[in-house]
Amino acid sequence: QAQLVESGGGLVQAGESLRLSCAAMSALFSSYAMGWFREAPGNERGFVAAISWHGRTTRYAESVKDRFTISRDNTNNAKHMVYLQMNDLQPEDTAVYYCHPVRSGNYEEPSGDFDVWGRGTQVTVSA
Repeated sequence: QAQLVESGGGLVQAGESLRLSCAAMSALFSSYAMGWFREAPGNERGFVAAISWHGRTTRYAESVKDRFTISRDNTNNAKHMVYLQMNDLQPEDTAVYYCHPVRSGNYEEPSGDFDVWGRGTQVTVSA
């Protein structure tokens, strides 16, 4: 069964960095572009970043561009890793972060092919 497990969150001060990891455990994910989404209290889950299945194409939300970098490692076909390097974190980045496959025609939307989401990882940035 396909499973997504996020990790790497924590409590940091403004200006610091974190690296999030997502283990996408199924060979099904190998052909999907993958994305990171985040959900802050009182807000809907929103797009953060995405990367194509081959890793050559990336896309970012305007609010994180030039601060966040998404990457992936498809070496292990049963456990694909997707990373989000977050630099210069700001209080407005505080949220629960999730990874999920994205639509091939619109990287900013989660793919409807998978209805499973992981538990997410909490990122809290203090001023």
